[in-house]
Amino acid sequence: MAKSNWAPFPHPDKAFDYAGDKLAKSWKQLHAGDLEPYPDEKHLAKLLKANPRLGKDADKTAEKLQDAWRAFHRGDFQQAHDAGVALGALGASVAIKAGGIHATYLLKSDKDKLARYAALAELADDAIAALPGEANSHYRRAFALGRYSQCLSVAQALAQGIAGKVKSSLDAALKLAPKHAEARTALGLYNAEIVGKVGGMLAKLTYGASAAEAEKQLKEALKLTPDSPIAWIEYGNAQMLLRGDKGEDDAAAAFDKAARLKPRDAMERLDSEWAKAQLA
Repeated sequence: MAKSNWAPFPHPDKAFDYAGDKLAKSWKQLHAGDLEPYPDEKHLAKLLKANPRLGKDADKTAEKLQDAWRAFHRGDFQQAHDAGVALGALGASVAIKAGGIHATYLLKSDKDKLARYAALAELADDAIAALPGEANSHYRRAFALGRYSQCLSVAQALAQGIAGKVKSSLDAALKLAPKHAEARTALGLYNAEIVGKVGGMLAKLTYGASAAEAEKQLKEALKLTPDSPIAWIEYGNAQMLLRGDKGEDDAAAAFDKAARLKPRDAMERLDSEWAKAQLA
């Protein structure tokens, strides 16, 4: 990925620096949405036992992975992405999250975004092959493919069969981690986008998607992570997709909620800045 494609995080903040023990102490709050397991030696040893081809040194790998996540949380997205890629399947989760969040908010051209998301989806495929028991192997694939499809026309996305791949990945993630709030949000948005694009009847008949299922999943995510800006943002986006102009007031209220939450890291700061921009 060309260096020019990694615009720096525009809101550096000491509060987002989780050096040393701060990372472990804040992990549960930082990862309430994606339920990423804390990458300590014990967790890495378990993964290496499940797939010995991924490496031998759990302690060293844990240190590298923790540093990659520190880089992600403070907004050094390229560093986080590259460190994750260097760790192969073990680092795919942080690589995809860092590359994807950066692309969502800080990449300008759709061509660059498509290239980024396609590369991230390949990383996710490798992670699923190597670590199929990790919920985020599947969730990150749905995330990368979902973002990829948002850069295409409806006809292109449907012709490429991306919807089915996103749905199967989200189902797999939620089977492994039923309280995965970000997967619930994504599943809600998946239903809302299909209903919004093809209409209620066709959505139900062809994809098994519905407005009721969208609302159910999005509200479940809000219940699990009421302090997460993205859960509110996507709830707002879904109101517009499902109800058009009639959903504007509810969408604005959801964006306002997202904008008022105190961001805990660089990603949440970008989320809340986006929400503020919608209200301007």
